[in-house]
Amino acid sequence: MARDELSRAVTLRWQDLKGVVPWGDTFEGISPAGRNVEVERSYIWAAAEHGDILCEVAVYGGASRYEHGARVSAIIYRPS
Repeated sequence: MARDELSRAVTLRWQDLKGVVPWGDTFEGISPAGRNVEVERSYIWAAAEHGDILCEVAVYGGASRYEHGARVSAIIYRPS
């Protein structure tokens, strides 16, 4: 589920994100196994401000299970 959400999260263009980084949101969802989960998506500068953007997604079963959740990330590269 985390990989699926990441594949959607990285469809946002660098040009559209540059004005709001750092930014993130959390929403409730249902996992493929039918469990209630929280999905957290964040965009932060990967290294230097106005450079590449690190997109991170975490899927976990509530605040007490955050450390046991699935996490994935990808870089949205600044256009050259």
